[in-house]
Amino acid sequence: MSDEDQTIAEARFIKLIKRGRWEFVQRVNSTGVVCLFPLTQENEVILVEQFRPPVNAPVIEFPAGLAGDIEGQEQEAFETAAARELLEETGYVAQTMLPLGATVSSAGLTDEAVEFFLALDLKKVADGGGDESEKITVHAVPFCEIESWLQAAQKRGCLLDARIYAGLYFLSKHIHENR
Repeated sequence: MSDEDQTIAEARFIKLIKRGRWEFVQRVNSTGVVCLFPLTQENEVILVEQFRPPVNAPVIEFPAGLAGDIEGQEQEAFETAAARELLEETGYVAQTMLPLGATVSSAGLTDEAVEFFLALDLKKVADGGGDESEKITVHAVPFCEIESWLQAAQKRGCLLDARIYAGLYFLSKHIHENR
């Protein structure tokens, strides 16, 4: 927070900040957000689906989560958080984890940045599904069928997280470079 920031409200997970005439949301109790673009050796894209109360609908997403949000692990590295979230949400571990850089998630609403990772050489070691507060469905979709699969998901009432398109760009680039 800068000296000119004023806290308007604070809850368990977020803070509403006023900076000049601008109001925005800031996360508390974490150091950042990670998002993974997982791809199996069979070129299957690993996606997750979960109900999101703010939009009152199921959302198709790439696995993602917070870094530094666990008590005693406040300085957790982004790559460590990414590996933890991948396993927790999908049941996969990645033998190769490539950092791709960061992007802002919604610059008009929050100061949050998301660190992207390409997760490759996956091995299924658990069921996934998230932690006790989550009910996540894991989908393994052949890359060559991803567009029709996403359209079908929308037809059955799912919304698509915008990071789907960033992830598909990076996955497509990886597949084409490694033919």
